Amino acid sequence: MRTTLRTAGVAVRAMLVFTVLLGVGYMLLITGIGQLALPSQANGSLVRSADGTVVGSSLIAQSFQDADGTALPQYFQSRPSAASWDAAASTGSNLGPENADLIDSISANRAAFEALNGSGAIPADAVTSSASGLDPDISAANAERQVARVAEARGIPVSDVEALVAEHTLPRDLGFLGDPRVNVLELNRALDAR
Repeated sequence: MRTTLRTAGVAVRAMLVFTVLLGVGYMLLITGIGQLALPSQANGSLVRSADGTVVGSSLIAQSFQDADGTALPQYFQSRPSAASWDAAASTGSNLGPENADLIDSISANRAAFEALNGSGAIPADAVTSSASGLDPDISAANAERQVARVAEARGIPVSDVEALVAEHTLPRDLGFLGDPRVNVLELNRALDAR
């Protein structure tokens, strides 16, 4: 009995020590390193307006639509969202390529994209949501398809909008991973600052 109590006492003390060490100490250490080495990323990559108001995150897409869900023509549009633009509900649709709901969704997104930008080739990311449902970037091809509409809605030359898209186009990661992409929030902020 005495050995059992002693073993239990050692186990409880070890659990308390490791809870404090790993559950609290390690968390504080990693948080401190994050705050010192990468403060913007550690705090959510927040994007602020000139007056310091948070307008979004460079890592989370947001809707550029009015209250009725109609796309605002003066802004570049993000990818469709399976999470209805709610970061707390980040999720993909998990629908397979032959699922009728997915096919209907793509058809509806295609019709909406064509109504807004005219007919022509439509990049896949313009009609499908990302795995998280909140991808902040669109392909360079998607941005290029929206240039004429944005220029017309803002009453500025197409060449000016094309220059902003080129300026905000990010290259492939490590030079070979993925495709060139554009962060929609940052591009739209640059348009508003113009």
